[in-house]
Amino acid sequence: MKDLNHDPFEEYIKNLPPTRKELGQAWSAAIGLQAVDGLKTSDYLYETARKNIDGEITVDEANKLINSYYESHRGITERDFEEADKVSARIADILSEKAFVFSPAQYISIHRELFNGIYSHAGRIRDYNITKKEWVLNGDTVSYGSALNLRETLDYDFAMEKATREPQRYFLLCT
Repeated sequence: MKDLNHDPFEEYIKNLPPTRKELGQAWSAAIGLQAVDGLKTSDYLYETARKNIDGEITVDEANKLINSYYESHRGITERDFEEADKVSARIADILSEKAFVFSPAQYISIHRELFNGIYSHAGRIRDYNITKKEWVLNGDTVSYGSALNLRETLDYDFAMEKATREPQRYFLLCT
């Protein structure tokens, strides 16, 4: 008689850990996103990422190592890399997860996860207008939405993106 409290297919249902290739892609994307923002990552981050990709440590352990590294290096020039290193490790962690819901709530949650302890506004929709010159745009600024209707804009953008993806999803379900 089968044990009704144990699902015999549990191992197939749970998400499996990411492969080396997936981890490599996650770290590469994470570091690349920092470069787009004009931030540089440290050699220590590369060493830690390689250990994770090679299976010596988990992504969680990589995050802990990077956090403790900066705790012990207060006031040293390596601090110039702190934001890029911490955010890269957090991005790699998020990208290596297989669970994801495309929604404003997930977007805000990711912002909180990435910038917690770095910015006081992490995970909150801003209540002020911003502009910033982007080096990738040769000093031009991006058009940022008004703080007055940012939540509505976010909801609209996600709804439009979902609407454009629905036909593809429907096609995949029917074929």
